Amino acid sequence: DILGLDSAFAGELAAKRARLMPTTIGKDGRIMEWLEPYEEVEPHHRHVSHLYGLYPGNEISTERTPELAEAARKSLIARGDKSTGWSMGWKMNFWARLHDGDHAYKLFADLLRPCVDRKTNMTNGGGTYPNLFCAHPPFQIDGNFGGCAGIAEMLVQSQTGEIELLPALPSAWKSGSFKGLKVRGGGEVSAKWKEGRLAEAGLKALVPGSFRIKLPADSANMGIKINQKAVSLPVADGMLKVELQAGDQLVLMF
Repeated sequence: DILGLDSAFAGELAAKRARLMPTTIGKDGRIMEWLEPYEEVEPHHRHVSHLYGLYPGNEISTERTPELAEAARKSLIARGDKSTGWSMGWKMNFWARLHDGDHAYKLFADLLRPCVDRKTNMTNGGGTYPNLFCAHPPFQIDGNFGGCAGIAEMLVQSQTGEIELLPALPSAWKSGSFKGLKVRGGGEVSAKWKEGRLAEAGLKALVPGSFRIKLPADSANMGIKINQKAVSLPVADGMLKVELQAGDQLVLMF
């Protein structure tokens, strides 16, 4: 549709997509996994594919679809944290999308639990080998990549079209910084925080475009620079909108 190609095939896909069951909340308050509310044979099974709309999709949002977000949270609680490495990495991203940094951090710690001998229950317990490979026998890169993705989701999110910094910052990371993370729309971001509060944020435009940045509640005295020159930009409903050319660098100081 975007490229204006294969219109017949695109139409066929759209017709089939329309027949798919929408994301539905069951009588138990959870996201339904199947067309019918079947009794779960393995309530703590490692697969959580029915929460695709939460991550990596963007259908479920704490702000835009709070009912679905709460149903997803109940689904995760029922599934439990204990699982194989790759599944814990995925759940880490789920909790980050729900803006629960401490729960995401707990799963990160579980993912890094040392597996140092053959007596370790790696099939159901997950963890990490001494060489930092994900301990899902014999090894699954999904766990390593999932953990890295989870860290990124805890620090910055942009799946709604808005850049949100530190959306799921755990209490264990009181002060810190990051740089070089990418956001949708062609941007590269950085941030510094102290005692859990955003102190500085940067956005470099890799391509020309319009960017929307969600600001923290205490940003009344914010300083703004573009290419090291102080500027004034309008803020509406806690959102900063800025037009940047490729290579432009925006810095926000709180």
